[in-house]
Amino acid sequence: MSIAATATRTPRGWPILAGGLVLGTADLVFACGFWALARDVPALRILQSIAAGIQGPAAFAGGAASALLGLACHYFIATAMVFAYALVARRMPVLVQRPLAYGLPYGLLLYVLMSQVVVPLSNAPQPTKVYLPWVLASIIVHALLGVVCACSARRALHGR
Repeated sequence: MSIAATATRTPRGWPILAGGLVLGTADLVFACGFWALARDVPALRILQSIAAGIQGPAAFAGGAASALLGLACHYFIATAMVFAYALVARRMPVLVQRPLAYGLPYGLLLYVLMSQVVVPLSNAPQPTKVYLPWVLASIIVHALLGVVCACSARRALHGR
């Protein structure tokens, strides 16, 4: 497909949704696995911490309802990350032609945006100290998740 044709092509929905599902699931498996091993934190608490972005500290007393809200928010954000990449790739086809080269930095950008902008602006309680193993692992995983976004966007735009 030519560059001009890519610029006018609308991303197909199913690959975007599938990419959001893969992205969100991989990120949840990582976060739940990391915190279960590092601090014996249950998955319910991880999902409530996501919901805390909306509900604030009340999310931790919200039980399964808060966890479901966190789950919905998490998958919405993951799908939006894939969709955003696909939208930009419509104008910059190289983003899907070289998913590794551009997906890795996109994942790093996502990490910075989430950790330095989105979470601090949310209602979630802010961490009082940095847990370096989490930060380092998160940076690596987010870089890889950026590649998932790029590959999903490629599929959405080109069907491959």
